[in-house]
Parts: sequence; C-alpha cells; structure tokens
Amino acid sequence: MTDLVKNAAARPSAADRDVVPLREAIKVWTRVAALSFGGPAGQIAVMHRIVVDEKKWVGEHRFLHALNYCMLLPGPEAHQLAIYIGWLLNRTLGGMIAGGLFVLPGFLAILVLSYVYVLFGNLTFIEGMFFGLKCAVLAVVIQAVFRIGSRALKSRGMIALAAAAFAAIFFLHVRFPLIIVGAGLIGYLASRGGVAAFNAGGGHKSGPGTILEDKDSVLGEEIPLHARPNLAWSLKTSGALAAAWLIPVAALLITLGPDNVFSKIGIFFSEMAIVTFGGAYAVLAYVAQEAVQQLGWLRPGEMLDGLGMAETTPGPLIMVTQFVGFLAGYRNPGTLSPLTAATFAAVLTTWVTFLPSFLWIFAGAPFIEKMRGNVALTGAMSAITAAVVGVILNLAIWFGLHVLFRETISLIYGSWTMDVPVLTSLSLPSLVLTLLAVTAIFRLRMSVMITLLASAALGVGWTVFAS
Repeated sequence: MTDLVKNAAARPSAADRDVVPLREAIKVWTRVAALSFGGPAGQIAVMHRIVVDEKKWVGEHRFLHALNYCMLLPGPEAHQLAIYIGWLLNRTLGGMIAGGLFVLPGFLAILVLSYVYVLFGNLTFIEGMFFGLKCAVLAVVIQAVFRIGSRALKSRGMIALAAAAFAAIFFLHVRFPLIIVGAGLIGYLASRGGVAAFNAGGGHKSGPGTILEDKDSVLGEEIPLHARPNLAWSLKTSGALAAAWLIPVAALLITLGPDNVFSKIGIFFSEMAIVTFGGAYAVLAYVAQEAVQQLGWLRPGEMLDGLGMAETTPGPLIMVTQFVGFLAGYRNPGTLSPLTAATFAAVLTTWVTFLPSFLWIFAGAPFIEKMRGNVALTGAMSAITAAVVGVILNLAIWFGLHVLFRETISLIYGSWTMDVPVLTSLSLPSLVLTLLAVTAIFRLRMSVMITLLASAALGVGWTVFAS
C-alpha cells in the first residue's frame, strides 16, 4: 500500500512532457532488451514483470489493452508493445528508444554468430551453447504461458475461448488471422450484448498476486497530452517513417536493378513486414520456402540453424530474417567482399523488417488509447488476448516436441491432424536439461538470465563430454 501511495503522489499530470525520466526509461528498456529471450511469450512476460509488477509505470489493464492492439498488427507484437509503452511514457522519442533498444542486442548477437557461422562452421562450443539454451528457452516459454494465461484468462468464457483457439490451430491448423478475427467478433458481440465474460476488470481472477490497477500506476488512468489523437502529428510522423522505410528500397531498385540481391532483400522483407500477422512462427514457413526453394539464399538445414540463433538470443524471433539476409549477401556479394556484403544485407534486412512496426504504432496508438473505455472494443481485444494464449500454448508444445524429440509423426483422423513424438527418439540430455531449467525457474525462482547462462554452460559441458 505504501508503494501505491508513493506512486500516486509521484504521478505527473497529463500536461507533463515525460511520465517518467527519460534516463531511467533508457535503463529499463536496456534491461528489458537484454532479458528478452524465449520468443514473444517470454518477451512479453519479461516486459510485464519489469514495467508493471516492478516499476509500476503502467497498470495491468492498460498493458493488456496495448498488447491486444499489437496482436492485431503485422510484425513482432512484443517489439510493437515496447514501442507503444515507450511512447506512452516518453513521447515519440521514448517509443523510438524503446523499440530500437529492443532489437539492438539480438541484432548484435546474431551478427556475431553469423560471422562465426560462415567463418568457422559448426564449432563444438557453439553447438553446445545452442543445445543448452534451447532447453532453457523451453522452460522460459512454459513459464510465460502460465504467467500470461493466469493474467489474461479472467473468466470461464475466456478460458473456453483460449481452449477453442488452441484446438483450432493445433488440431485443425486454422490460420492465425481467422482465429483472431473470430475471437474479436465473439468478444465484440458478447460485450455489446451485455455479457461480462470478456470485459477487463470484471472481477474475475487474473492470477496470483494483486493486480496493479491503472489508477494506481505512475501513468495513471488519464491519457497524457502527447498520447491524445492528433491527426497532423500522426500524418507527419507516419509520413517520415514511411519515407525512411521505402526510399532506401526504391533507391536500391533504381541504382542496382530489380535482380540485384540487395534489391530483392529490400522488396522481399518489406512485403513480409506487411503480411506477418500472427508473429514469427506464422511466417517462418513462408520465409523458409521462399529463401531456400525460390531464391536459393540458404540450404534447407541452414534455416533451422538461423532459427536456433534467433530462439536463443534476446529480441524478437523474427530476427531470423537477419541471418537469412546475411547469408544472401555473403553468397551474392557482387563487387563487395563477402563479409561486407553480408553485413550490409543484415542491416538492410533488419531495417525493412522492423521499421514498419514504428509506423503501425505511431499511426494508430493515439486512437486506440482514446477508445480504451469502449466496452465493446475492450471486449473484442480481451477475447483476442484469450485466443492468443491458446495459440502461444500451441507454440510451446511445438517447441517442446522439437527440443525434446528427434522425430515426430502426424496422426490424421478425418480433418483432425496432430503431431506426436516418436518416443524412442527422446533426447535424454535435452529432457534432463529442460527439467533442471524448469526446476530453476519454477521451484528455485532463479532469474531468467542466470537460468539461461547455467543451461548454456551445461550444454557446452555435455557436448564436449559426448564428443
């Protein structure tokens, strides 16, 4: 209670320029970025733990409202959520800093690993590190499913919707956008009809611990002046971001021609940034097919290597595209040296993949903030969050199957299909490391970073011993 009173007293008015000091915000977003392992579920959980539970900058319902909007957008939702909250707290500059820092550690890590990959191949040390980290990441994802689910599933209706979304995507392979549209429609119509099952703050449980109400957060319930709808600001900011995104691509097309590898990278990943609804896993199959079979930038097994890099480094999972662009430039350098071409291609890929996220947030967030009290819209977005919990559970199971087992088979019964593991292909080292990581996180309550580092060290030790 003392902390809540202190936060309420320290809360700025809506007229203040920054809700929290920018220097403090930079420290926090750097910390969030450094701990953002485990894909979107883990990244959102880390952000929630720091920004909501620890710092109390943003309330629970406002956090989920922003997350629901980001779930509707193409691109990495965790990255967009960081931009959204950074913008709420510290205006446009805060959003740019939060979004930039969220990507930077992963970009640098994958760039270094890409250099090692093309120069030294599959070293025992690197293989062992990836092996250990994958087991720890599985534990982090499991924790995130419990954490996000316990907070988002506030009624039996939301639990049922999450279960239905899981069944639809796991057994029937329904496309993610259809699940999102269906859930949003259910929540909207139910809320308009007076059904409280999908209303945030409806009195249902939201998991262990006390929920931080919006009014008790540093930001408070009011909309800051800079976050109120301003069509002139939205058009100016969106226009500048669109120009920064598209002008470099157009320049490459004009100067190098459409057949140049850099032109192809700019076009391909710009198109991908527009259609990547449903997060990284929803688009990875498409990227792999195009990059391997159509464009010839990678060999089949290399896409899995890149995915391993992205899954075990901080930042959005869609950072795997950086590895794809790196190899494309390395193998098609033109007049440049292979490493120079690869580095430029990695930067270009990252630029056109993530810049649109800033555009989507700055263009729409002020209007979404204004509609925060709209009951029907809140119901629709809460229902979407419930459905996404089911989808994240599906991804956790998919990840677990591929971490713990070397082989899986598909069981087909009418229109239902289900991937099941070949039990004889169980990897005992992976199982042991995963159980140790789960114990460390759930039982011993060790931090994510310590668990990851310990698992990486054990993975290296096991790989060296087994070789």
